Amino acid sequence: MTAAIRQEFAIFRLAMSQHQRILRESGFTTVHAKGTRRLYAVDAAPLRKVDVWLERFCGFWDQRLDALGTELARGRQSRRLQGGTRGG
Repeated sequence: MTAAIRQEFAIFRLAMSQHQRILRESGFTTVHAKGTRRLYAVDAAPLRKVDVWLERFCGFWDQRLDALGTELARGRQSRRLQGGTRGG
């Protein structure tokens, strides 16, 4: 999972680790050690609270987020057509 995120967003291992730590400390994820690996899972309860709070802003942001999604898709399509890949 983290490898896919690092590749998609060009985030290096150290930055990914810092993001995971912040999410864990904020209560948005839990972590379980399995050998030398740490397995992260999303904790949905805090996210539901955020969702309720954000509901007030949905009307304002929906159109803008749809436009952002369109632009991101165009960028991905353009990279594919140009044969570009992202390293990580």
